[in-house]
Amino acid sequence: MSASSELEKTATAYALDAVRLDKQGQKGRAITLYQKAIEALLQLVQLYPEYGLNKVYVQRAIAYQERIKALQGAVSPMEMNEAANENGENGGATMDGNNGGGGSAKPNEELVVTEKPKVSWAEVVGLEVAKKAVKEAIVYPVQRPDLFPLGWPRGILLFGPPGCGKTLLAAAVATEIDANFYSIDAASIMSKWLGEAEQNVAKLFGSARKSATEGKPAIVFVDELDSLMGNHSNEVGGEIRVKNQFLKEMDGIADKGKALHVYIMGATNKPWDLDWAFIRRFQKRILVPLADSATRLNMLKHYTETLTVDTNVDLTELARLAEGFSGSDIRDVCQSAQLKLIGEFFESGKATDKEAKPRALTMADFRQIFEERKPSVSLDMLTNYNRWFDAFKAL
Repeated sequence: MSASSELEKTATAYALDAVRLDKQGQKGRAITLYQKAIEALLQLVQLYPEYGLNKVYVQRAIAYQERIKALQGAVSPMEMNEAANENGENGGATMDGNNGGGGSAKPNEELVVTEKPKVSWAEVVGLEVAKKAVKEAIVYPVQRPDLFPLGWPRGILLFGPPGCGKTLLAAAVATEIDANFYSIDAASIMSKWLGEAEQNVAKLFGSARKSATEGKPAIVFVDELDSLMGNHSNEVGGEIRVKNQFLKEMDGIADKGKALHVYIMGATNKPWDLDWAFIRRFQKRILVPLADSATRLNMLKHYTETLTVDTNVDLTELARLAEGFSGSDIRDVCQSAQLKLIGEFFESGKATDKEAKPRALTMADFRQIFEERKPSVSLDMLTNYNRWFDAFKAL
């Protein structure tokens, strides 16, 4: 076993035992084991300074330290000495990851959303090509599976600039087919499931398959896919095991001739970082691009419909000014204009009058925001997305 795997396993075992003892009220022993878990995590960070999950390990160490501080005020020095002696004699947590039956994997309910998102197709403004591809891969097979003798895609990759609607699109699909929506992110998997991630991935997909067997389609949505399924030069045992488990589960839902409606949708801003083994398992690889002029106009109409806007505001001109802006950028522009207006209203002293209302937003208000903001997506980024799309597109 490598040093990284040994340290990871040790940290997991100490942490599990610490939590168990903490819940049992054995505060002194819990503090000692929390400290041991922190030492193992920090040693792991020092051994692999370039490892991508170091931030997660540091966060866990900080969380354990905060718990230690909370416990220290409730434990006597005698209890601490007894705990230290006891842990020193019996070694504390076991090195094989077991904790005498007291520890168990984190339930996946802590990390996933299984309720149907309340997002309609109408809220996904534009993205017609992406929506059409997703409907063909998911919606139509659910509605008429008898029309697909060769089966249908189970893996759908959504990639493109940040803030362009990848997550919104996945949520809208789940609403359309009335599916259970399992939304997870890589950071949660590795931080909350440290040492037991692969077992919980198996449980997650098992739950999705059970849902589909009972007649309820299931969508497993993985955000920030590249951080979990990417090519990393410094990988420790935990990440490798999780990646292998995901590959196994993705193969499991794609073969065996089962007509189960279980889909895995992944979203990433860095498709070029993905491991090839994952790329080929996503049969649909769909670019979610920046909005075109017509879509930007529709977005501005959508985001300003709840605002008080002066008649001189030309949304078509604003759509021209918003060229290169993502959907979230456009929302931020409208929000910023409203915030400046409200700030002006409060500074004028009129807000003390409950009957008073702010003035309407003018064209000058929006122009000022556009002068102060730049798009969050650069031309170089767009070039990279288009190049990757040309190489790997699968609509």
